[in-house]
Amino acid sequence: MITKRIPSVDYFRGFILFLLAAESTDLYHNLGNLFPDNFLITQFFHVKWQGLHFWDLIQPGFMMIAGAALYFSTYKRLDNGDTYLTLWPKVLKRSLLLFLFGTGLHCLGKEKLVFELWNVLTQLSVTTIIAFFLLRFSIPLQIAASLLLLLLSHSLYVFSDIPGYNEPYTPDKNFGSYMDMLLMGKLSGGHWIAINCIPTAAHTIWGALIGRIIHRSTSHQIIIRTLLGLGILGIFVGYGLDFAGIPIIKRTATLSFTLASGGWISLMMAAFYLNWERSKPILPAPEYILSFGKNSIFIYLFFESVGPQWLNKASFVFVGGFLEKIHITENIAELVNSLVVLGIIGGIAVWLDKHKIYISL
Repeated sequence: MITKRIPSVDYFRGFILFLLAAESTDLYHNLGNLFPDNFLITQFFHVKWQGLHFWDLIQPGFMMIAGAALYFSTYKRLDNGDTYLTLWPKVLKRSLLLFLFGTGLHCLGKEKLVFELWNVLTQLSVTTIIAFFLLRFSIPLQIAASLLLLLLSHSLYVFSDIPGYNEPYTPDKNFGSYMDMLLMGKLSGGHWIAINCIPTAAHTIWGALIGRIIHRSTSHQIIIRTLLGLGILGIFVGYGLDFAGIPIIKRTATLSFTLASGGWISLMMAAFYLNWERSKPILPAPEYILSFGKNSIFIYLFFESVGPQWLNKASFVFVGGFLEKIHITENIAELVNSLVVLGIIGGIAVWLDKHKIYISL
């Protein structure tokens, strides 16, 4: 029976949301302007095509922690008397809302009605249904299903022979691009692919499995060893496939990328679990990180809509205006503004948490 929250899961989710909130304020962009070509800062930007930066792990982390949260919320409801059958309408409603919010964010970004399926929430709306369907099955069957999805996606890219879209590892000339044209009649300017929901469903499934391991294991050591073992295995196989000719490409979620990124996230989750396995963490984290995680979807929608559409600009009127008066350069003023806006978002998250206001789908 699930009787209490898992601090490592909550903090990891909050950590992911905090990093995404910082991106929405243009913090990394502004740091890049001040320190061009800095290796550490470049890690907070996606690789242009092939390879793997730290920032390429954020979406897989978002997917995996969503899977873990799905496991815990499902089994908590099952412990309270619900059944899988009665939970299906709730899951379908949540997935529909995720889909609508994901597509809606594209409309806000373009400032007009568009139909685009590249947002992480849109992807999650599909992977949530797949992961929930598999929750009741055994661990080996869930692993087999996730690998089947990866092989299906890989096969579609490698073996399809559609004229103009038969180059699996070339931007805008692969099977995923063909499906984008079929579904939306357009391609993403950043080479993102809508059917990434097929391979990245593996991330949500693996996240749910990690939740299951944490819930059902009686030994902290077993949990840590399992997470470390899965992480090392994923990294070894993922980079091995990259070396063998299946390149690591996040934008099309290649087989090697999905496995390698899943491995890195497993190691990160092992580190978080190790830190919070005791009543007192080894390395304490600010409480506001936890507040981000407790209202994850609402906070994400807030900083992805209100943030770039209004808050960043409104804040700069005052922050930038004041700093200009004391002759601070524009680059530094923009950086300070990013920190101020991030503080505002964090303050909202803390206020909601303090008043026990949790907005879920």
